[in-house]
Amino acid sequence: MAWWEAGLRLIVAVIVGCVIGIEREKKNRPAGMRTHVLVCVGAATIAILEAYVVADTVALNAADPDSGIGVSMGRLTAQVVSGIGFLGAGTIFISQKKIAGLTTAASLWNVGCLGLAVGMGYYALAVAGCVIVIVTLTLLQRVVKVNSVKNVEVKFIHRVETLAFINAYFQEADIHVLDVDFHVENKGKYNLYTNVYTLDMQGGTTYTDIVNHLSEYANIQAIRTRNT
Repeated sequence: MAWWEAGLRLIVAVIVGCVIGIEREKKNRPAGMRTHVLVCVGAATIAILEAYVVADTVALNAADPDSGIGVSMGRLTAQVVSGIGFLGAGTIFISQKKIAGLTTAASLWNVGCLGLAVGMGYYALAVAGCVIVIVTLTLLQRVVKVNSVKNVEVKFIHRVETLAFINAYFQEADIHVLDVDFHVENKGKYNLYTNVYTLDMQGGTTYTDIVNHLSEYANIQAIRTRNT
């Protein structure tokens, strides 16, 4: 492999890592542009190194057929694929029973694999993989809407009229109540009711729509979503 070819592969690795890293950095994720670039370049470097090792081994055997020098292909790159998992684990954190950073960890692992593809000279594969990763990170969630199951906690006063309002809205928005838990607190002058709804949303309504609509009603004191 010529020196300019190795340099070109490293430059392509920088570009691939930069493109994916910028998307993550725009969303203030734990691993941004520099991290993705470093992972991609590092993986590309290992792939180029392995290509050099294989080429040198082939050259030595050609010069001396009786030498019997062997090389195990793929061992270095295999260590990169597994090793990036530890780096990705560092971007995953748990706060208030919520797991964050899984997508960034997956993008780091992907960018490492793309770096290996670039380092081995498979530019078309690397570019195609980069495009798929970017489309997945930026467009897929907009095209495919998934409402994960959450609980909606509503605190309200004046039970009869407020429940009538909530139930009427759920019916109008084609929202089915799967389960409801309730709690009552005596605040002296009035009772404060807390209902926790588990909802099945059949239509295009989102949890943001529910919160925005119900929060406009004067009798509702507080509303929030919770993970089940």
